[in-house]
Amino acid sequence: MVQTVLKRARDAMSKFVVNNVAGESGRKLPQYIAGLAASGGALAAGTFLGWTAPTDKPLTVQGEYGFPISDEQFSWIGSMSNLGAALMCFPIGYMMKKIGRKWSMLTMVLPLVLGWLLIIFAENVGMMMVGRFFLGVGGGAFCVAAPTYTAEIAQPSIRGTVGTFFQLMVTIGILFVYAVGVGVDVQVLSIICGVIPLVFGAIFFFMPESPYYFVEKGRYSDASTSLKWLRGAQYDENAEIEDLKQADAKMKAEAIPMLVAFRQKATIRALCVSLGLMFFQQLSGINAVIFYNTDIFASANGGKEMKSASIIVGGIQVVATLVASVVVDKVGRRILLLVSDLMMAVSTIMLAVYFQLKQDDPAKVDDLSWLAVLAVCLFIAMFSIGYGPVPWLMVGELFANNVKAFASPLAGVFNWLLAFAVTKLFTNLKDGMGEAGVFWLFSGISLLGTVFVFLVVPETKGKSLSDIQRLLAGEKMNSEQDHQEHGESRNDEMGPQVA
Repeated sequence: MVQTVLKRARDAMSKFVVNNVAGESGRKLPQYIAGLAASGGALAAGTFLGWTAPTDKPLTVQGEYGFPISDEQFSWIGSMSNLGAALMCFPIGYMMKKIGRKWSMLTMVLPLVLGWLLIIFAENVGMMMVGRFFLGVGGGAFCVAAPTYTAEIAQPSIRGTVGTFFQLMVTIGILFVYAVGVGVDVQVLSIICGVIPLVFGAIFFFMPESPYYFVEKGRYSDASTSLKWLRGAQYDENAEIEDLKQADAKMKAEAIPMLVAFRQKATIRALCVSLGLMFFQQLSGINAVIFYNTDIFASANGGKEMKSASIIVGGIQVVATLVASVVVDKVGRRILLLVSDLMMAVSTIMLAVYFQLKQDDPAKVDDLSWLAVLAVCLFIAMFSIGYGPVPWLMVGELFANNVKAFASPLAGVFNWLLAFAVTKLFTNLKDGMGEAGVFWLFSGISLLGTVFVFLVVPETKGKSLSDIQRLLAGEKMNSEQDHQEHGESRNDEMGPQVA
């Protein structure tokens, strides 16, 4: 009897030491691995997002595919992926509910591969447009599914870091295409890009399903296995599973119609913040800066085109996003957004001045090419450290579980439709306002975005999802809730759910 008691005490002490040695229950490394594996879909998305930069002139000027492609047609080829992504934001939520987060993402390998096959063997512009549309379907689905999965598997202390993996992998995908596109033709580049979704599928197949999905379906044994994989074999998952059960029961009991949800103060404010962040992200001028970076770098290089210009820009994106993933859980979301938007405004003001001087007298900017290059590099870095990854991260944090199914995809649709509009209308804006006028417009929007963040956007760093809802509703949090913010792993901290 005594030996049995002592054995149980030793076992309990052993579990306590293993589970709490890092300051929070469970191991973190498996969660990082699963988060990176899930974000492999973002790598695939990044390749089709960056594909238009190195393929523009080979397709429209050099005619590599053997059929003519006008600038107008190429703009449609580039922007069709945005429509595909917008179309998929709502269906992917239904898929995640029915077949799970993991299999929903694995299913998206099919449209990605199909899209690349259509582009690889394209015989006309129509095939390219349809191929780009399918690529958007797969990429848009990942924009919803991957952040949902990573937030559900990650514990609160690393939720922000794991949440930024998605944007980091997107930028790596873009850099990869920029670098490879310098040395190969369009068809070979497309073949290489088409392999990436297959590699993602082969790796992610071995990752666990979200434990929250298993609890939703009443598969508690599977939820236990998933948590053991994610937190370590010595982790005592019973308490977390009980919390998952309670939260699932609460969410089902509190399920409300969409119109009722959007009358709640917390939901209204979350929607305003989410749509506002998406608006200022897309209208910051990111597409214009990327569009002009080759010309600006060429100007600084004595008028000669620099093939490395896009690689430099892509490298800056990767490094800055990596920095964001490291600091987002330390300095907070608001400060990153404020610094990002303010410095983007400064960068676009510098570009507006540069283009204004160039418009008045090209000779005036002969010695100012360095200013434009500095502005481009600063803009890309500041966008990537804040307004690139943080809006997507915060969308997953701001909405309550019982409204995520229709609120989060709404933000995604809004973002992709804005991206489509900006891509199509940028040329018209440039023709009507001039280069300087466009960048003055973008700088004004970024300054407004800074004010928006300061006045409207709440800080969500370290807060549980239930406490974020109280904050949005204007309620005060007590000391027990504050304690939960700093490390207790509970289900309401699991991230985006699909009701």
